Amino acid sequence: MADETKNETVSDLADLKDIAGDAPQGDSAEIAAKADVPLREQELDAQGRAYATGRRKDATARVWLVPGSGKITVNGKDQEVYFARPTLRLVIDQPFAITERQEQYDVIATVRGGGLSGQAGAVKHGIAQALAKYEPALRSTVKAAGFLTRDSRVVERKKYGRAKARRSFQFSKR
Repeated sequence: MADETKNETVSDLADLKDIAGDAPQGDSAEIAAKADVPLREQELDAQGRAYATGRRKDATARVWLVPGSGKITVNGKDQEVYFARPTLRLVIDQPFAITERQEQYDVIATVRGGGLSGQAGAVKHGIAQALAKYEPALRSTVKAAGFLTRDSRVVERKKYGRAKARRSFQFSKR
């Protein structure tokens, strides 16, 4: 009868806990205590800012995040001046909206390359990464929304013998 209760096959992870009785109890208490602590630590520079680089298409944004009143400065200009279209400003504010941190951080960003849409996406990517570095507990929220993933789609290069990347020259029968 004792051999029947000692089942050596594991069909579920819950069964594994019953079988592995050799783990010391002190380790499980330490693991439970560390569950509240984020896996990563806060990454700040000497001025207390979180820095991150965001990229989209051909645009690259260098982003610094500082606690403040919610002012966003892009290339020395206010965001309303640099990104005149409201949809682009909405894109930039997405990481703050999803983490409920509107008007809590100031953003200083420098952007190069690409067009306005790509630059807005690059700033969004940079803000999301900087938020995860300033508050590591927010990383799972920002990652679940897909803001930490770099959108790697870029324009395909033009090939020789073609009008554009894939379009052929117009065929002439005569």
